[in-house]
Amino acid sequence: MSNGIDIQKIKATGRPAISASRKSADWLTRDYTLFSPFGEKQKESFYHELGILLQAGIDLKAAFDMLIGQQHNKKNAAMLTAVQTAVVQGSSLSLAMQQHKSFTPYEYHSIQIGEETGKIALVLQDLALFFRKRLKQKRQITSALTYPVIVMLTSFGAIFFMMNFIVPMFADIFQRSDNELPAITQVIVSISAASREYAPLMLLTVIAVAVWLYVHRDNEWNRKWMSWLMLHLPVFGGMIRKIYLARFCNSMALLTGAKIPLIRALQLCRQMVGFYPIERSLTAVEDRVMHGHALHGSLAIFPIYDKKLISLVKVGEEVNQLADFFGKVADQYNDEVEYQSATIAALLEPLIIVFLGLFVGLVLIAMYLPMFQMGDMFG
Repeated sequence: MSNGIDIQKIKATGRPAISASRKSADWLTRDYTLFSPFGEKQKESFYHELGILLQAGIDLKAAFDMLIGQQHNKKNAAMLTAVQTAVVQGSSLSLAMQQHKSFTPYEYHSIQIGEETGKIALVLQDLALFFRKRLKQKRQITSALTYPVIVMLTSFGAIFFMMNFIVPMFADIFQRSDNELPAITQVIVSISAASREYAPLMLLTVIAVAVWLYVHRDNEWNRKWMSWLMLHLPVFGGMIRKIYLARFCNSMALLTGAKIPLIRALQLCRQMVGFYPIERSLTAVEDRVMHGHALHGSLAIFPIYDKKLISLVKVGEEVNQLADFFGKVADQYNDEVEYQSATIAALLEPLIIVFLGLFVGLVLIAMYLPMFQMGDMFG
C-alpha cells in the first residue's frame, strides 16, 4: 500500500506529497462514500498520514494544515478544520473529535489513551491498521463477487428478454396452426404468459419490500431476522460468519493492545462490529465478565463463536496476551475468507454460464420442436 506522504519531501519542502498511485485506484476497489464522505478509506489515510507527520516531529496544528489541504471533499475539510480550531483553542484532540459524528467512540477513546500515555503516534498507526484491514475485507468480497454478480444479472436479463419477447412471437405462430403442442413447449409458453402478466406486480412487490426493510433496518426484530438469514445462506453463510468474527477479533486485538480495560473494550467492540448476534452476545459477556467469569467461558455460551476462537482466547487469558491471540485469530479468519471468496467466485462463474446455456437451449428446443413436427406432417 502506498503511504501517500513522503517524509523526505516534507523535510525538504515543508509540504506533504501525494503519491501518484492513489490517483490511479482501480474502480472495483474504490470506496464510494456518497452518503458517508469521511468513510473507512479516508480514515485509514487520515490516521496513517497524521501518525507519520507527528513521528516526523511536525506539530499537530501544522499536521492538520497539511491534511486539510489534501481534502477534495469540502465537508471533510470543514470538519477537520473544526477539529483543528478546537485543538488550537486548548481542547484535546480526542475531545475535539468527540464533537463530530464521523468519529466513533473507539476512535476518540483510543486517541485519548494515546494522549494520556504519550504514544499518540503509535495509536494513530493502530487505527490506520484497523481501517486498512476492514477495507481489505470489503475489497476481497467485492473483487470475488463482482464478476459472478454481473454474469448473474446478465443471465436474468437474457432470460427475461427471451420469456417476454422471443417466446410470445413463437406462441402466436403456434396458436394459428391449431396443432397440439409438445408438453415442454406448453410449459415454456405458460411460464412466458405468467411472466408477462405478473412480472410488473412481482417487481413492484420486491421494490416495496426492499424499501420497507431499509426503512426499518435499525429495528431489533429486523436486524435479528436479517442476521439469521445471512448466517443460514447456503455457501455464503459460513463466510459471512467468519467476516464478522474477524471484525470482532480485529477490534478486540486493537482495544486490548491499547491497554483498554476488558469491560470497556467489550463495550466499544459492541458498537464497532455492527452485527446483531455478536452485539447481543457481548452484552451478556460483559455482564458475566463483570461478575468474575472468564472471557472464553462467557463467549462459549453463544454459538456464533466457534471452538477455535474459544480455545485461543482461553490460552490468551492464561498467558495474559489477549491482544496477540485475538490478532492471530483475526488473521486466520481473514485468510479463510480470502480463500473461500476466491473459491466461490471460481465455482459460481462456470455454474452460472452452464445454467444460462442449458436454459437457452431448453427454450430453443421447446420453440423449434413444434416446427419440426409441422415439417414432418407436410413431408
